[in-house]
Amino acid sequence: MPAWVAAGLAEYAKRLSHELPLQLVELKPGVRGKGRDGARAMAAEGTELLAALPRDAHVVALDGHGSAWSSEQLAKQLLEWRMAGRDLAFLIGGPDGHARDVLQRADQCWSLGALTLPHMLVRLIVAEQLYRAVTIINGHPYHRG
Repeated sequence: MPAWVAAGLAEYAKRLSHELPLQLVELKPGVRGKGRDGARAMAAEGTELLAALPRDAHVVALDGHGSAWSSEQLAKQLLEWRMAGRDLAFLIGGPDGHARDVLQRADQCWSLGALTLPHMLVRLIVAEQLYRAVTIINGHPYHRG
């Protein structure tokens, strides 16, 4: 992970530490390349991802076909998720997206928009948006939307 990504994640994890502890779990991507089956790599990633989920977690898969939420809508979702009292897991797929079984397991799918974004940037966007949602809930002036 580039230093700027690690620094950004560390900053948001620090800011969220009391309200919403943030933990990054990285999994190795499936093997891709010349003569390799991308579908097989995606399936292997899905199997590993599902095995790494906390028991009974509320799963939100990042997916281009998911719901696009405003920051205020994410804050509302976060309030609902917190009231349910379950761990939250936000899943970022591999280069080819999520395997079908991952999307079927997901409780919700969240789209960051129509753009294709690099995985390192998605991590920061998700962390920042979770922080922003917490500040909206708490009436903090960080969000001026």
